[in-house]
Amino acid sequence: MPTSRVARGAEVGRLVAGRTARNATMRVRMAGRTEELRAALTAKEAVRSAERLVTVLGGLRGAAMKLGQMLSMLDLSFVPDEHRDEFHRKLAELQSRAPTVSFDDVRTVIEADLGESIESLYAEFDESPFAAASIGQVHRARLHDGREVAVKVKYPGIDDAVRADLKNLSFYVKLLPASIPMLSSRAVVDELRRNLEAELDYPAEERTQRRVAALYREHPHFFIPDTVPERCGAAVLTTEFVDAVPFDEIRVMSSEVRDRVGETVFRFYIGSLHTLGEFCGDPHPGNVLLARDGRVTFVDFGLYLRMSPADVRFERECLRAAIEGRGDDLLTAMSARGILDPGAAVTASDCLDYVCAAAELSLNDGSVTVTPEMAGACFVLAVDPRSGSFGTMTKQWLPPEHVFSRRADFLTFGILGQLRATANWGRIAREWLYDEPPSTAMGADIAAWQPPPA
Repeated sequence: MPTSRVARGAEVGRLVAGRTARNATMRVRMAGRTEELRAALTAKEAVRSAERLVTVLGGLRGAAMKLGQMLSMLDLSFVPDEHRDEFHRKLAELQSRAPTVSFDDVRTVIEADLGESIESLYAEFDESPFAAASIGQVHRARLHDGREVAVKVKYPGIDDAVRADLKNLSFYVKLLPASIPMLSSRAVVDELRRNLEAELDYPAEERTQRRVAALYREHPHFFIPDTVPERCGAAVLTTEFVDAVPFDEIRVMSSEVRDRVGETVFRFYIGSLHTLGEFCGDPHPGNVLLARDGRVTFVDFGLYLRMSPADVRFERECLRAAIEGRGDDLLTAMSARGILDPGAAVTASDCLDYVCAAAELSLNDGSVTVTPEMAGACFVLAVDPRSGSFGTMTKQWLPPEHVFSRRADFLTFGILGQLRATANWGRIAREWLYDEPPSTAMGADIAAWQPPPA
């Protein structure tokens, strides 16, 4: 894995240059062809593009791989309709099957970090990883007391690679729109930087996951694997192992299962902000598993956020104003919060249009099947209002804490799109926006559950 800024930037540069050259070749090959043959050539090139993205971005790991993971959740309109599922399938490999490093390297990282031999730390250790993340890979192991565990180990050199990526982010995003036109520079740069900086801090992630696992220990529908603190360090995170079905298998299950998982995902990632004042800021298909007992398992707590009661109230007030069409109240609230430039001619209609688009699922009372196309349409908008076409809202900034909640909306939207899950999302959201009674059986279960004392 290259770790220098120049080497990593060159890899992405070659990816884009290669696509540019292939586009030129394709134009020559298209000349004089029938429409049927032109369509076949275009489709073939689209699938090859996905394969190259997986190879290059996965091999780079770090921010480059995180970008590929993000793309795997979206609708990519430049791919022919009949080949879009194949394209997504290729990119989805970045969610859990990125290129791996050797066991010798893994051993070196673990022993240097925890200060003991791997044999003294673990009774058994599977040398082949079963999952991958943007900065590490995950191995199955067994402790000497018999507990089955999952061990996430940072890639050797990843800290240097991420630091190089953080310097290269603007460069990456300037290059990639030539290959992937829907990217927006500022939104993507800020998104990846926040995510990667948080992911590097394994000790903070361990503390967070241990606390959240305790919080949800008796939950009827959510399951969070607990950590093993004595087997964790700056580069190693050991948690209990969960016998669970990965997301790529969930998304081909029956509609009944997919709808249930979708509702669980929506309630965990979106509902927890309003009900508990905290939420995971990294909703991602690779972080969602289906345990054998039927509960949905959530992993990866590198970016977990807590909001003040005042900020949660503001979120709720804005969403309720949008639902009720109270544009003037929304304009007043956003101005008071400092979101709007006092000198800008932002209208009540601009504010309504933006909030309705950015949090669409929570606002509409009606059954909706979420598709990848719907998720892709709100990609940039969800993290940067200036990128939309909402009048003078395009010149405003969201405070960081509210950017994260919009980010959770968008990424959850992406997961539901991959599941093609169906529900009355707005009716579910009214449970926390208006304190209404549960609208589903799952909601009733959760309402009856009481979190343990802090």
